[in-house]
Amino acid sequence: MRAGHVGGTRHGEGAGDGRGAAPGALGPIDVSELVRVRAQHPEAIAEAAARRPRRPLVDGGGRLMIIAADHPARGALAVGDRRFAMASRADLLERLCLALSRPGVDGVLATADILDDLLLLGALDRKVVLGSMNRGGLAGAAFELDDRFTGHRPQDIERLGFDAGKLLLRIDYDDPGSLRTLESAARVVDEMAGRRLPVFVEPFLCRRDPATGALRNDLGAEAVTKSIAIASGLGGTSAYTWLKVPVTENPDDMARVMETSTLPAVLLGGDVGEDQEGAYEKWRGALQLPTVQGLVVGRSLLYPADGDVAAAVDTAVGLL
Repeated sequence: MRAGHVGGTRHGEGAGDGRGAAPGALGPIDVSELVRVRAQHPEAIAEAAARRPRRPLVDGGGRLMIIAADHPARGALAVGDRRFAMASRADLLERLCLALSRPGVDGVLATADILDDLLLLGALDRKVVLGSMNRGGLAGAAFELDDRFTGHRPQDIERLGFDAGKLLLRIDYDDPGSLRTLESAARVVDEMAGRRLPVFVEPFLCRRDPATGALRNDLGAEAVTKSIAIASGLGGTSAYTWLKVPVTENPDDMARVMETSTLPAVLLGGDVGEDQEGAYEKWRGALQLPTVQGLVVGRSLLYPADGDVAAAVDTAVGLL
């Protein structure tokens, strides 16, 4: 099997599958071929990783455009009011391959299962690859804030020749699980720095809704400022730490909030719902700040309201 030719599928060929993919999208992923390779030649994943052509984390342009697809491992499959929008793996892979093929897209953030598929499809050549590290805080679970590291370990990222890791750090002052997550996150920062591997830390202060028990991230300026300060101080060195931060509820607060740290940062996208244009405007303003080095966006680009993945990705790239 040649990388990029599983089931005869090439990047950029064929049409979509009728589920809202953009014009010019990839042809359907041959799931049976992926399964055959996984069942009969599991070593093919490591072999594809070993021969993958790499590139620097930050190239001459100095900006990063990363597509995120690590939500399913938390059981978070919804996009807007579509509860299982991300449940079809073939559909997700088609959208990811299309997004990664667009000019200006630097790479992808995902869990091992998705990255393994993309390796077999040859979609990660000369792309920045970020392994998602802690996925144990399942969406909606009572233990959501005891966010164990059940994904990529630092040694996995090093072994596979990936470029960085990402961890989520949600802190609720009323939940003891946050302390365990905080401590384990600090040790991972140390382990990644020991390997000279960047780690992107995504911090939030959050709280549970007293009526429903649902976990809510606080995007107010004060909360985001505190979360950045806490994340920046994790571990024995911050030399290899990046931040992955949301745009505040009031975008005008971002300049003051981002003064909290000198660490390089990328903006996260989140689920923007129907207001895609409003999201672009918020990102455009924050991208002018000196510490902001790019975007990491997932659902809002892979599953845009109008279904045009290519146009959504190209517009986001244009903001950089």
